[in-house]
Amino acid sequence: MNQLPGKLIVFEGVEGCGKTTQSELLSKYFYDNQIDHLLVREPGGTETGEKIRSILLHSEELNGLSELFLLSAARQILISQKVLPALESGKIVISDRFYFSSLSYQGHARGIDQSIIWDISKIAAMQINPDIAFLIDISPAQSFSRKINDKKDRFERESSEFHTAVREGYLSIANSNQNLWRIIQGDKNIIDVHEEIIFLLNEKLSLISE
Repeated sequence: MNQLPGKLIVFEGVEGCGKTTQSELLSKYFYDNQIDHLLVREPGGTETGEKIRSILLHSEELNGLSELFLLSAARQILISQKVLPALESGKIVISDRFYFSSLSYQGHARGIDQSIIWDISKIAAMQINPDIAFLIDISPAQSFSRKINDKKDRFERESSEFHTAVREGYLSIANSNQNLWRIIQGDKNIIDVHEEIIFLLNEKLSLISE
């Protein structure tokens, strides 16, 4: 955990798993209960970060290594400009993705050495680590079915094998640190998932009370 007054909550998962929905529901819950917090997303969250996000999602010139460097640049800007100041002021930060995405997408799926990704990610994240991380787990088949009518970005157009590798990467990471991670089945009702997250947050960090 971080030696900072605030707390960092991270949501991770494959495309279409529901992590963005759950991060937004948690933000609304905090707002309704007057809990000071900040909601951010990766890549993005800053003016430059959103430009990098557009390149990552739509440029066909990128490979795994160039993705990693772009993601790390966007991450460093977001951490230094928004996340670190919020944590230092005692806020709860909810992050829709964090450096675990790089380990799963660029590492497990693209084949970049995990130690390289860890080294770059630690620098980009300024040694900040989450206090709790939620993996919203669904199968690639479920992911594709949820996105079937949507216009797809570059990652969403990847093969089933790619998304299977991403999922396996996430599960490997989460299972290797069960003190940090909570794995939630993403095929359940949205409200049921939200309520499970509230329960697990209270169990781990005692942030909220019913």
